[in-house]
Amino acid sequence: MKHLTTLLVILFAGFYSHGQNQQVKLNKMKGEILVLVNKYRVSQHLKPLKDNAIIAKEAEIHSKNMANGSVAFSHDGFDNRVDRIRNKVKDAYEFAENVAYGPKTAQKVVDNWLASPGHKKNIEGDFNLSGIGVAQNNSGRIYFTQIFAKK
Repeated sequence: MKHLTTLLVILFAGFYSHGQNQQVKLNKMKGEILVLVNKYRVSQHLKPLKDNAIIAKEAEIHSKNMANGSVAFSHDGFDNRVDRIRNKVKDAYEFAENVAYGPKTAQKVVDNWLASPGHKKNIEGDFNLSGIGVAQNNSGRIYFTQIFAKK
């Protein structure tokens, strides 16, 4: 029984460590996306976006909901996300959102957004705040949300 308990503890620790490592990787990816988007914006003579924790929380929730299948891959609920942000980020008045799934690197996500006219328009928009959410489903597919705001 002692050996079985030890084995279960080791298996749980390995699973927990893997989950922690994956979350660290996803969090790092959020920062990389913002750096890449800002690098592009600066190259276009636009001001960089500032990360906002309230906006990022809404983006994260949306990415998690898409990843777990509680909402479809879409912009569904965008108006609700905006309302919640407006209630906490006073004077924010203009919003946009990019979503994506699949790419395994921040560079690929940003490249894909820049290759899409609608997403590129959001990246080049007259915004100064942003929040990014990244979540992975059980199959390993990664979902991305970037919300843009103007204050």
